[in-house]
Amino acid sequence: MAEAALVLYVVYMALAFGLRSYLMWRATGSTGFKGISGSLGSPEWLAGVLFVVALVVGVAAPVLALTGTAEPIEALDAAALNWIGVALAVGGIALTLYAQLAMGESWRIGVDPSERTELVTSGPFAWVRNPIFSAMIPTGLGLALMVPNLPAIAGFVALVLALELQVRLVEEPYLLAQHGETYREYARRTGRFVPGVGRLRNL
Repeated sequence: MAEAALVLYVVYMALAFGLRSYLMWRATGSTGFKGISGSLGSPEWLAGVLFVVALVVGVAAPVLALTGTAEPIEALDAAALNWIGVALAVGGIALTLYAQLAMGESWRIGVDPSERTELVTSGPFAWVRNPIFSAMIPTGLGLALMVPNLPAIAGFVALVLALELQVRLVEEPYLLAQHGETYREYARRTGRFVPGVGRLRNL
């Protein structure tokens, strides 16, 4: 299962980051990659660092499993959970790519406060405000369940923390500043990661 996890991880990175950035560059002249922003210790910086940590530790988990360096957590090392992980990872990858395509030329990795992009509210964005991140969470969980060792679990936790920080403290204030009442109305009726959950009623 570690071999399959590593293959899925490489495919995920190649499609969701490599190919998507290339297609964005072909269409707009920009890869959409803004990198780690913000001053040292700021929410933007911390979210970016945690995201990088999640990616590095996540890909290390199956490698460490293959080399016998990291043993699986016994309570999670069951064939049924491994196969649930496969389903979550494959489904999550597909949903990530679907949401990225739906975002079109507004897709970015990171935020540039001086840049204004279109607010996308159709397709999967009509169900949740952050469908790409919503899809990344089951993908990360699935990959962790395929290789349930401590690095995999740590990588998944780092991913969730990074996404929560990025959305709550970076992207939502940015979108509110850029789109004002349009974003307020959208956020009042649409959940953050899960439909109906995390609507911002008090904006």
